[in-house]
Amino acid sequence: MRKISIVLLGGVLLCCPACQPEKGQKASIKTVKTATAAAYGEDDCLTFPGKVKAASDITLAFRISGPIAHIHVKEGEFVRKGQVLAEMDPRDYQVQLAATTAEYQQIKKEAERVIRLYQQESVSENDYDKAVAGLEQITAKHEAHKNALADTRLTAPFDGYVQECFFDRNETIAAGTPVFSLISAGQPEVTVNIPAEDFVRRERFEAFSCTFEVYPDVVFPLDLISINQKANLNQLYTMRLQVRGEAGQPVPSPGLSTMVTIRLQPTQAHLVSIPATALFEHDGQAAVWLYEPATQQVKRCPVKPREILNNGTVIVSEGLKAGDLVVTAGVHVLHDGERVEPLPEVSPTNVGGML
Repeated sequence: MRKISIVLLGGVLLCCPACQPEKGQKASIKTVKTATAAAYGEDDCLTFPGKVKAASDITLAFRISGPIAHIHVKEGEFVRKGQVLAEMDPRDYQVQLAATTAEYQQIKKEAERVIRLYQQESVSENDYDKAVAGLEQITAKHEAHKNALADTRLTAPFDGYVQECFFDRNETIAAGTPVFSLISAGQPEVTVNIPAEDFVRRERFEAFSCTFEVYPDVVFPLDLISINQKANLNQLYTMRLQVRGEAGQPVPSPGLSTMVTIRLQPTQAHLVSIPATALFEHDGQAAVWLYEPATQQVKRCPVKPREILNNGTVIVSEGLKAGDLVVTAGVHVLHDGERVEPLPEVSPTNVGGML
């Protein structure tokens, strides 16, 4: 019995050295990808491509039909408000007005006579009502024919430039057919389309400016005119801005392309942005892994997301501060207090960050 015990003891001693780890062997350490939490909303600027357009860009047409007798301007010509651009042959409208004027004068005299007699109680109320109604009808007809004669002259509604003339002299046109294309000579506008994630921040828009390649050393300040409240087919919202006239600055021509810069008001300093991949759920609450360089360990940190942007960024209002390092990959396989090794940043000698 004693012999068997010695043999067993010897077997245990022989097995123990084999179970011990080799000298210098290290425990497995996970490699993680990290990102730095950035302050959100401080000195934030947005940049979008835009297009210059005239403050007013309209087509002008006669309100009546007939042959064009005179065209007084040429394409590209500068015109003043009220200047006559074209005239229609007025003869038919002159005859029409003359006939209506004669009828108007006759009915007016008859109506005035009936009204006087009615005041003297010499005619019935029915005759009086007919006289008043007849006078109102002929007065309206007379005014309409006067307006028609005046409409044989097409005038400029504002100072501007004739972009295009669609008809020549002696051509007959219908009422409402465009004859000229006219753009205003005032300060032009700039249109720009912004995505939904920036549209929801429109209350923070503070200042606007634009630049042009043809004016490399000039920054043009802009004033906001409007922002469409409905997205277009591309899910973009259209903004209209007007170029502010500054002394000594050139006036950009309609059609030029530009880059528009929108400066946003600063938000609260505690807001930070992190990649959306850093978030995970723990006990029904959003959290991230906070990496501590001093200990090389990760710590579970509850956070309060405020907004998720379309570019994959999460805005956090509580739990983090600018400069914190958070784990952005492998967040579901870590545990609190685990020691990790951050993945080195990409450099010219570390292509792919694998070294």
